[in-house]
Amino acid sequence: MTEFSWPVRVYYEDTDAGGVVFYANYLKFFERARTELLRSLGFELDKMQREDQVLFVVRSVQVDYLKPARLDDLLAVSATVIDYKKTSFTFAQAITKPAEHLCQATVRIACIDAATLKPKLIPTAILELLSR
Repeated sequence: MTEFSWPVRVYYEDTDAGGVVFYANYLKFFERARTELLRSLGFELDKMQREDQVLFVVRSVQVDYLKPARLDDLLAVSATVIDYKKTSFTFAQAITKPAEHLCQATVRIACIDAATLKPKLIPTAILELLSR
């Protein structure tokens, strides 16, 4: 699968007292990009929960903070599926602004049953798109 990128503007609420993006907010930016990647493929998370009883949850994250993002920066947040199994995906993600690599992460997402919260097979339609 090719890299997906989503623009994110840094707002005042995203920054700490030093005027840089608070470290935990990078995780929110990564989440938005993964959600928009699935949406771009035709999968709405709320609809999947309601109709298919599928939830995607973060299983693990490894983040490297390289340079700070600041108020009003326009960032590009990428998400690329680098591996998938029957019940999980692994994403390589990065946050950049022109000519600067700010943050990178490897994020493993598990597919679980919305009712039982136990592992569940990733829907076939998603796996078919990922295998292209």
